[in-house]
Amino acid sequence: MFRINSRVLQVAGSTTLAITARAKELKDQGKDVVNFAAGEPDFDTPEHIKKAAVDAIKEGYTKYTPSSGAEDLRIAICDKFRKDNGIEYKPSQVVVGCGAKHSIFNAIMVLCDVGDEVIIPSPFWVSYPEMVKLAGATPKFIFTTQASGFKISAQQLKETVSSKTKVLILNSPSNPTGSVYSKKELAEIADVCLQKNVFVISDDIYEKLLYSDEPFVSIASLGKDIYNQTITVNGVSKAYAMTGWRIGYAAGPLDVMSYMKNLQDHSTSNPASISQRATLAALRSSEETVAAMRAEFMARRDLMMSLVDEIPGVSYVRPDGAFYLFCDFRKFGSSADFAKRILDEEYVALIPGDSFGAEGYLRLTFSTSQERIREGLRRIKRMTEKY
Repeated sequence: MFRINSRVLQVAGSTTLAITARAKELKDQGKDVVNFAAGEPDFDTPEHIKKAAVDAIKEGYTKYTPSSGAEDLRIAICDKFRKDNGIEYKPSQVVVGCGAKHSIFNAIMVLCDVGDEVIIPSPFWVSYPEMVKLAGATPKFIFTTQASGFKISAQQLKETVSSKTKVLILNSPSNPTGSVYSKKELAEIADVCLQKNVFVISDDIYEKLLYSDEPFVSIASLGKDIYNQTITVNGVSKAYAMTGWRIGYAAGPLDVMSYMKNLQDHSTSNPASISQRATLAALRSSEETVAAMRAEFMARRDLMMSLVDEIPGVSYVRPDGAFYLFCDFRKFGSSADFAKRILDEEYVALIPGDSFGAEGYLRLTFSTSQERIREGLRRIKRMTEKY
């Protein structure tokens, strides 16, 4: 009997993908499924981006590029960081990956080793702990509450850091909570990271989907010292409705990024050349489509909040970013059981909070039409009345 790698054995399966698969199965059976589980925009990729990909195919732009991404795309990414975030990177400091998930995975694999600890604020995106385990390191959680807006404080971070702490993973806006860190909060966290020599992986993938008047702040922009201790990760999946194109990117100190490039040389090599050309068009075009999508998401968020307000016993923190409402359903027992029952009985797909380190909560995405939001919340309310 052959043996499976011990690190792979530690990795949990994806609840999100399992629920999505079950929802598809029910839909294929002719059931009217309301999908509140999706982690992607329901909008189509803008036409000018699709055209750039078609043109790339016609022009024969179908060969290998450098493993870290085409030079013109890395230049455009540097321009984006400068314009949007006030961060100066050189193309040699950028590695383009097969999605932001891939970029985060590479960063963890390069920075972390056996015996290291990685601090992850909870609730967290489901893949962070599993990536840390694959690197042989140990995830260490800082638990947050609705009272704190699901955000960690600098004091909590200081109390959690140990001699083994190597990295803090920071996700703002957050999946699953939609919480966004202010400049002041980030500055305080940065001070602790500098004092304790903790590296930051800043997952900024939902940057463009903000619903407050406060500007987005990336932690690497707060000074030279924290810049030198941060890998900034972003991509085009969420902002440009390009999830299937699989393009993300990371930027950081040259020595660290050189090792990330070496890792990618021997794992995936370059991301798809055609997707890179489409990403170049996305980054170099106006953001009218992004603004329109953000406005619609905001309207949907407000509608979903108003409908959840009508369900006794359910509460949430108003999300300032991303496209999720993270709701407290603890009154109704196990979130996994509730999610299974409502999918099987009412045909509503939700993600249980235990997947994100928050048992009793459920993540609802408003990445679906307002009509479907109304229908889905009608069914959820009916389900709660059964309890």
